[in-house]
Amino acid sequence: MSMELPLVVFTVSAQAAIGLVAISTVRQFAGHGPLGKIRQEWLFAAAVLAIGLLASLFHLGHPLGAPTVLNHLGTAWLSAEAVGAGVLLAVVAVAAFTIKGGVNKALGIIAAVLGLLVVYFMGMTYSPPSFPAYNNVLPFAFFLLTAAILGPALASYFASQEKQAMLARWLTGALLVGLVVHLLAPCIWLSGGTVMRETGMAFVASPLYWARIVLGLALPLAVMVRMKSIPVWLPVLLVAGELAGRLLFFMYSIHTASNLGGIY
Repeated sequence: MSMELPLVVFTVSAQAAIGLVAISTVRQFAGHGPLGKIRQEWLFAAAVLAIGLLASLFHLGHPLGAPTVLNHLGTAWLSAEAVGAGVLLAVVAVAAFTIKGGVNKALGIIAAVLGLLVVYFMGMTYSPPSFPAYNNVLPFAFFLLTAAILGPALASYFASQEKQAMLARWLTGALLVGLVVHLLAPCIWLSGGTVMRETGMAFVASPLYWARIVLGLALPLAVMVRMKSIPVWLPVLLVAGELAGRLLFFMYSIHTASNLGGIY
């Protein structure tokens, strides 16, 4: 059992930044009304993504060897994930520093599409055959939901008052889907093979799982349904919930060699 803190910080930070730039791009080009603090929003997204990439270096045995990731770009999802996140950081930074009234449309679309591609790379990186519970679409769905939840939540700090209702609707929908998916996933694993079932049992037996379900999804959803707006404290709770969920993801995933050498 390993907490993999550098990967927890990297994946959640990157997905939060991706959700933020995607929501900002859609809000700018598919809506009307004042944009809000658009430059601060993109600078914040670049800073969050940079923090995530910096944290990822602590996962490496030899951080100075990070450039060798380019050697396996065509054969390793991990390399595609790292390079994609680095290119995305460059695009977001350029977009932030060239804002004149709004984000350059081409840069905004490139950042949003590239961000979704990076989430796909992340989903493929963490779904190897040795982890039966994750060797499917669920890691990609988990990561996409993190972006869908934290994107509108964090955007509420920068968007104009006219756009707050739209962000609230998006966040409510993402929380509802997230709650259903995270309740169903362990149930699906419990009906699977031995190793997959062990992952499901580890999840439902963990207080961290239920704390994440209640405090990170159900309670925020109830708040959104009741208030129809995003209170200033809610994004902080949602970030904590996503960090808890990612700790679960790395700590309680059972791999096929877990019983190697044991009596069975």
